[in-house]
Amino acid sequence: MSAPCKVWDLMTDTVVYLQPAFILQQRKFRETSLIIDVLTRDFGRVSILAKGVRKAKSKSAGLLQPFTPLSLSFFGKTELKTLSNVEREQPVDHQLQGLALYCGFYVNELIEHFLHKYDPHPEVFELYKKCLERLLDSSKIEAALRIFELDLMDAVGYGLQLEYDCQNNKAVQALKHYHYNTEEGPIEAVNGSYSGKTLLALKSRQLSDAETLHEAKTLMRSVIALYLHGKPLKSRAVINQIIQYL
Repeated sequence: MSAPCKVWDLMTDTVVYLQPAFILQQRKFRETSLIIDVLTRDFGRVSILAKGVRKAKSKSAGLLQPFTPLSLSFFGKTELKTLSNVEREQPVDHQLQGLALYCGFYVNELIEHFLHKYDPHPEVFELYKKCLERLLDSSKIEAALRIFELDLMDAVGYGLQLEYDCQNNKAVQALKHYHYNTEEGPIEAVNGSYSGKTLLALKSRQLSDAETLHEAKTLMRSVIALYLHGKPLKSRAVINQIIQYL
């Protein structure tokens, strides 16, 4: 996660026009406005003040929705920018619903934790779009989340080494079992928590069967918890509650 100095210098002196973006979260500001945290293609995470959008006659309020591809124009010399225009990039044929919707908020929360503001990651922007598309298929939600988690870790410099047991100096084998050390990678062990099959499936992003998905979820949770220093994710708690009632 590199220091976003050059982007910050650019943004403090220029107006940004029609930047592709998605809203990550929003909160009320005073009586009629919102502060929105957005993921932009070229500038990373940006906080923007949307003045007056909560007024009854506001034309922008209906557009400022999560998971909707937008083009935003904004300006300002402080960290909090001011919204000047919003357009929907394309019609949205399908919306996230039910469990997929809450999983979308989980993905948003991950981005807020792992991306610094004004640190551009255009590859994460594209990965985010692909993840939203995958979440539309209710049968592939778990795989969509694991793939995004893996790709996000790669993008911010925390990529997982999954295919080589450095301690024993040999490639991971599908029929073996392994412990996983975040610094070293897989370590073969008879009582290891993860099969080589799961590790190789994660490496290739080919996640399908239930056992592989379960082990992949356990591994990614431990890795993410390590980098968040144990800080809980609010959306994960909500998702767990929803799953109990499905």
